[in-house]
Amino acid sequence: MEKRSASTAMIVTRSAIGFVLLAAVVIALTPWSSARSENAPGAAQETGPQTAQETGPEIKIELNKLEASENACRAYLLLENRSPASFESLKLDLVLFDSEGVVAKRLAVEAAPLPKDKTSLKVFDIARMRCDAIGRVLLNRLTACDDNAGARSDCLAMISTTARGAVPFIK
Repeated sequence: MEKRSASTAMIVTRSAIGFVLLAAVVIALTPWSSARSENAPGAAQETGPQTAQETGPEIKIELNKLEASENACRAYLLLENRSPASFESLKLDLVLFDSEGVVAKRLAVEAAPLPKDKTSLKVFDIARMRCDAIGRVLLNRLTACDDNAGARSDCLAMISTTARGAVPFIK
């Protein structure tokens, strides 16, 4: 009788192993996109083209540093273009405020050329202005934005601004 019990246990064990292997093969061959409900949490969702606001800013502009120079304040802008386009013109309309929040100066800066997938440094002088007199810098608007396909109207939405130093750079 012991021989028969051992034999039955072996058959049951082999059957269980076979079932587990069969289940593993079925699971491995089942495409996950069709196995999950479309409305289930974590299910993949198909979407159309994404906008700059959905994917995050594609052009980052950092006010890296302000440095005193003769009769001017020298500004260093670090531009990171993560977009698929190269820009032939990117004219920034900048407004500088003093430490009390009063408009001190307005200037236009051409930040292009800006190749795709490239980080660039733009250095310019702010004439007759001391660096310690600048309270914050505003990217007011873009007066021009042209990529390799022509003029664009969505550039401001593609840009994020940051500052490394004490002077905030906002948009």
